[in-house]
Amino acid sequence: MSDTRLKTDIADRYKPFLEVLLKDHQEKLHSIYIVGSALTRDYAPKISDINSVVVQHEMDLKFLERLAPLGKKFGKKGIAAPLLMTPAYINNSRDVFPIEFLNIKLLHHTVFGEDIFENLDIDQSDLRQQCERELKARLVGLRQGYISAAGDQKILARGFSESFAGYMPLFKAIIMLLGRTPPQNNLEILSVLAEATGIGMDAYQQVMALKGRQTKPTIDKLNLVFEDYYQAIEQLGEMIDALEI
Repeated sequence: MSDTRLKTDIADRYKPFLEVLLKDHQEKLHSIYIVGSALTRDYAPKISDINSVVVQHEMDLKFLERLAPLGKKFGKKGIAAPLLMTPAYINNSRDVFPIEFLNIKLLHHTVFGEDIFENLDIDQSDLRQQCERELKARLVGLRQGYISAAGDQKILARGFSESFAGYMPLFKAIIMLLGRTPPQNNLEILSVLAEATGIGMDAYQQVMALKGRQTKPTIDKLNLVFEDYYQAIEQLGEMIDALEI
């Protein structure tokens, strides 16, 4: 979605960083993209970073050395350290990171160079395999996180809140596997996923409210959220495991 509209405030915040990259390193760069929540309604200026991908013609470690000192200056302005790639890396890694590349393909804005992601081919069987692996890993993480919280309401609530965003790329990939077009915004992703699978996603909507500090649940409520959270991932895992591509 290279035509994704870029909000003026996002463009203004990213522009100084972009200008530094192009002024000193343009000949080394294939293309630059803004990706992720900065292109959606979920972006919160006071807490969200602007994420980007910088594609070099070839990996140049000297470029990394010159880029690293910029982190402190631009990090304070909400510019996250960019993902660095090359065209060869992208082409050779689609089978290893299909979820990640799918999400970049679905939601990016090209600010410099030729769009390498717009027509990127993602193999469905690779995508299904990574989704299954991620879902099973999430179950392990949920169990360990719940035990580690030791019944502490604040720790448990923080764990849910901090993990929430990491589920969205996975859910979008599952929606794609099921033949639907993934939405851009979190609430719509949960709604479409529930509709496509028949699996209730209410617990994730509750965690979304928790992340937005719209609610402060008791430990008993969080225990119920954990059960629903876990069961939803377990059911999704069974569905993807049985899915034939």
